[in-house]
Amino acid sequence: MKKVIIASKNQGKINEFKELFKDFNCEVLSLDNVNFADEIVEEGQTFYDNALIKAETIYKKYHIPVIADDSGLCVYALNLRPGIYSARYSGKGDLANNQKLLEEMKDVKDRRAYFEAAICLYVSDNQYKLYRGVLEGEIGYEIKGDYGFGYDKVFYLKEYDKYSSEISLEEKNKISHRAKAFFELKKDLDAYFNHK
Repeated sequence: MKKVIIASKNQGKINEFKELFKDFNCEVLSLDNVNFADEIVEEGQTFYDNALIKAETIYKKYHIPVIADDSGLCVYALNLRPGIYSARYSGKGDLANNQKLLEEMKDVKDRRAYFEAAICLYVSDNQYKLYRGVLEGEIGYEIKGDYGFGYDKVFYLKEYDKYSSEISLEEKNKISHRAKAFFELKKDLDAYFNHK
């Protein structure tokens, strides 16, 4: 059976990828599964840059195909911040990130924002492809919901009249920024993982 490493230790993200991978004949490994403990310095200027840095670093160590993503929240009124700094926005984790964002947005009328995901599939030396997905929404006025991770608890989806954290993982995997990038990637994965 073929293997693929998801270049992440974030359990929420890994669960999303495992769900997305259920149709493929391959073993999905996380960085914990391969005992990767080094720090990867994400010094790129874009989500694409950082996804490629992660994928290439892991591939060169294990020589197993890697899927790496970099994603984050871009808020129009904040000049697309927190952007590539989304995960380390407050330096204190998801709850503090959400609180900091709501504080910055407290008097802002333009609540428009989007999640962006860049995925890199790295299959052999210097052979890779990049994919992008976007989910448009708004910044809510409170922290709400039981599902998801990151900024899901403050990200309002107008067409659902729900926060991203109020929809199930199954629903989210049909509409999320990561899912959209993954669906672009799916044909390439089908050729790679389901055929000899």
